[in-house]
Amino acid sequence: MSPIPWWALPLVAVVFALAGAGVALLVQARTDYARSRYRRTKRWYTERKSAYVDLMSVFERVVYRLRAGNFAGGREPDPMIYLEEVGPALAQVRLLASGPVRSAALAVHLLLEKLHAGGGPTPPGVEPQKHSRELLAQVPLIMQELEVAIREELEIRPEPPQRAVVRQDRT
Repeated sequence: MSPIPWWALPLVAVVFALAGAGVALLVQARTDYARSRYRRTKRWYTERKSAYVDLMSVFERVVYRLRAGNFAGGREPDPMIYLEEVGPALAQVRLLASGPVRSAALAVHLLLEKLHAGGGPTPPGVEPQKHSRELLAQVPLIMQELEVAIREELEIRPEPPQRAVVRQDRT
């Protein structure tokens, strides 16, 4: 006769089955957490990227219209049209962006708003036309600061990512 009781084998099988199920549950929970974290990170990046692209394209259209109106000697730009166009994109950036991006976006917005409101008070001895042209010439510089802040936040690098080195052992 064997000194092992008859119920030991089923007991060991149940213990190992429960341990296997517990490990499977833990692995599944870890996988679900990693997958949801990846989705949240991807959504974070996508939301911000689309908001920034929308705002920058609105700014570019406005600058183009201002330049076209300046060189054609056209009428004064309408501030309400500008505010209606830039408002939604700027609000989205203000909600989603970090401090440096938000500050840079507001700096561009304030300069464009000043250009739409007639350029504000001109310094003494400066013609209003020259003053508005000088303000318009500053817009690309401030837009460049916005681009730098966006690149830093989204961690966009000008160079491509490095390729993984694949080693093949030939023995």
